[in-house]
Amino acid sequence: MSARGKARKRALDILFEAESRGMNAADLLAERLASPVRAGQDDHPVPEYSTTLVQGVVRHWVAIDEALTTYAQGWTLDRMPAVDRAILRLGTFELVYGDEVPEGVAIAEAVALARELSTDESPTFVNGLLGRLQQVKPTLV
Repeated sequence: MSARGKARKRALDILFEAESRGMNAADLLAERLASPVRAGQDDHPVPEYSTTLVQGVVRHWVAIDEALTTYAQGWTLDRMPAVDRAILRLGTFELVYGDEVPEGVAIAEAVALARELSTDESPTFVNGLLGRLQQVKPTLV
């Protein structure tokens, strides 16, 4: 897995854990950033790109959730598996608000996370919803 892929996974872990614990993802990120480096780790426990992603999702949280709610035909956010919500929030941030990676890469990476971490149907769902957001992106920004 690439460094960016690992950073994306770490950001996803923080977003998922924060929601599971009922806390703000920015607060959880701050906790993780304040944690000392663990034995055997050469660098900080939270990669810089993970920080960028989590902060970006938090900054655009309302707009991201609004877009997901609007374009997830027949699905409410509450009905989606929690890991899918976190993947979609992360993917939407990278796709709509991020300028670090091409749109197709943002979608492909989100689909890969869904394939690795969620249900058999999730990759198709994530791909379809993010693909739709890509189509309407000019109206979302």
